[in-house]
Amino acid sequence: MCDTPAILSCDNVSIRYQVGDFKSIGLKEWVMRRLTGNYKVVDFWADRDVSFSLDHGDMLGIIGANGAGKSTLLKVIAGIMEPTKGRVVRNGRVVALLELGSGFDGDLTVRENAYLRGALLGYTRKFMDEMYEVIVGFAQLKEFEDRPFKQLSSGMKSRLAFAIASMVKPEILILDEVLAVGDGAFRAKSEAKMREIIGGGATTILVSHAIDQVREMCNKVLWLDKGMQVEFTDDVKGCCDRYELFLKEGST
Repeated sequence: MCDTPAILSCDNVSIRYQVGDFKSIGLKEWVMRRLTGNYKVVDFWADRDVSFSLDHGDMLGIIGANGAGKSTLLKVIAGIMEPTKGRVVRNGRVVALLELGSGFDGDLTVRENAYLRGALLGYTRKFMDEMYEVIVGFAQLKEFEDRPFKQLSSGMKSRLAFAIASMVKPEILILDEVLAVGDGAFRAKSEAKMREIIGGGATTILVSHAIDQVREMCNKVLWLDKGMQVEFTDDVKGCCDRYELFLKEGST
């Protein structure tokens, strides 16, 4: 009898960006420099040889300082980017809550943007008609629904995006700092909604600078530093403790 395959796995995933003179010169100048050899390209590896696997119901916390490669890795896992090396295997539907406040039309109303974002996520008009009041209520935007979206604060925009995306029941859910949006009451409500989704069996990846949140919610943790994998373990408390000590020693 075969073991059940992991719902998500990364196998030696590496992501490279190329930076160089082409950033600041035109096409003609670029061709001339290529022909004469007067051209510089620098490889920047955002992530190097990251490997882990998750089973149904796992919640992975990804920790690391700014520039560690967390958000880039999430984009590869979500399928937004392709890895330069290695591979990602997904055995379930992925919903990624990344850059929540982006992708809306500032001139449309809150109501119109809700339907637009729902359509982009693959929701039917019937589904949105049934769920709209729930969504706008959850986002605490009922009194703003006919206002132009550009008049909302960044936190209000993020609340709406979170409310829309969390209506679906994904098999793999990716969260990038989204539980930090809004005030304390909304964060508590967001966490409760995430627990509901996780309780339904979703495998979840959470990037958070709130280490206590990772300790409390996650059963596995991935620590990245400057694109390199430091640890992947189910010893969440121990890894978080070591990470906090690392940060403390680095600041002294």
